[in-house]
Amino acid sequence: MKDSKVVATLKDAVLRSGLKDGMRISFHHHLRNGDGVMNMVLAELAAMGYRGLTLNSSSVFDVQSSIIDHVKSGLVSRIETNYMGAKVGRFISEGGMKEPVVFRSHGGRPSAIENGVTPIDVAFVAAPAADPMGNATGKRGKSACGSLGYAEADARCARHTIVVTDNLVPYPLEDALIQEQWVDSVVPVDSIGDPRGIVSGTTRITRDPVALAMARTTVDVIRASGLLKDGFSFQTGAGGASLAAATFLKDVMLAEKIQGGYALGGITSAIVDMLNAGCFRSIMDVQCFDLGAVASIRDDPRHVEISATRYASPTSKSCCVDSLDAAILGATEIDTDFNVNVHTDSNGFIMGGSGGHSDVAAGAKLCIVVAPLIRARLPIVTDRVTTISTPGRTVDVLVTQKGVAVNPARAALRGRLAEACVTIVDIHDLKAMAEKLTGVPNRPTRGTREVAKVIYRDGTQIDSIKSVK
Repeated sequence: MKDSKVVATLKDAVLRSGLKDGMRISFHHHLRNGDGVMNMVLAELAAMGYRGLTLNSSSVFDVQSSIIDHVKSGLVSRIETNYMGAKVGRFISEGGMKEPVVFRSHGGRPSAIENGVTPIDVAFVAAPAADPMGNATGKRGKSACGSLGYAEADARCARHTIVVTDNLVPYPLEDALIQEQWVDSVVPVDSIGDPRGIVSGTTRITRDPVALAMARTTVDVIRASGLLKDGFSFQTGAGGASLAAATFLKDVMLAEKIQGGYALGGITSAIVDMLNAGCFRSIMDVQCFDLGAVASIRDDPRHVEISATRYASPTSKSCCVDSLDAAILGATEIDTDFNVNVHTDSNGFIMGGSGGHSDVAAGAKLCIVVAPLIRARLPIVTDRVTTISTPGRTVDVLVTQKGVAVNPARAALRGRLAEACVTIVDIHDLKAMAEKLTGVPNRPTRGTREVAKVIYRDGTQIDSIKSVK
């Protein structure tokens, strides 16, 4: 009978896994820019002489830009992810990798893993707390990052799962999302990363008056839609305007004595404040965006940890995004057909990814994209987005500081907004307003080589990202 799965070193765990050249390894991103495990593992695998591995990670952040060296050395030959930061993204955009990166959504990724589209040979789980048999949680320990929702499918479906932890606790660890029956080895290390890195510049409430005006308009749209009533369900992003909208929405819900059902998604302190104020009965959390959310998921049983499968998998029997009433999302660009780009900047360089964007847009009854008319002296509304991340058929409205554009396919919604005296502007007119101020921007010069594929949540390729000259 086993009494422990603890092995002395990461190298020992890798040797036990049977990892071979050309296999697939996976990681998750709950420590975001504070993650130390991916770099640690890749350095060990490089020292052991591996080559040709496929790296499948729920996201790739700038702190993990050592990937560039590992691609150049031949350790990593393919990358699959849902989001990519600008450092690695620029390297990929300039043609630094032979094989195209494969982008999926936060719901599409677990679906692909579970259905054998992207099988995982060895999964590495960064665990802020784990017991000797591999039960693991992100809720406690010096590196606590909250939910481990994106790691669940990896740990459950991988041929071999290695838990890496800097906080080995006595068996059994209660309330563990990562469960011992999936885990083969546990590796104690000094540190798995810095949880302060889960907070980035995009997770603070804006003070910009334009963004605050858009946030207030967004709440007006939600009220006018008729969805804001008892049982209301809601998701918002971690951008400054989205967080401000959550704060304004809280004020409305309290004033009108509305108690919602649940808030969903990547969770911030703004959403925790809404829970504590009585705006929702519960939070369904796949990822914590700040340390306030980490404390809440640890201490409050109404704040529930969920897997990425339950969050948004299109092939599960049901998932949380499908019961959403309203969602607030951002955009790098949006075109006159309401297609949204969150993968590339206006110059065509990769600097993001869908994450849960396309999943939430597809599931929510009301999908609101909030974006200023102009960003960095470039219009946000364009004839055709540089990259399609979320198809326009799933987007209901665009909120800007100059008015609200309603998808022409949503005539009933347009009528409700008009009755509520929301300023409605045709999206072509918003484009013209922006171009009157900035001029018509030049389109980026693109190469012919495909550097990334954008896979929609249903598994079909929705766009192709070309190299940047």
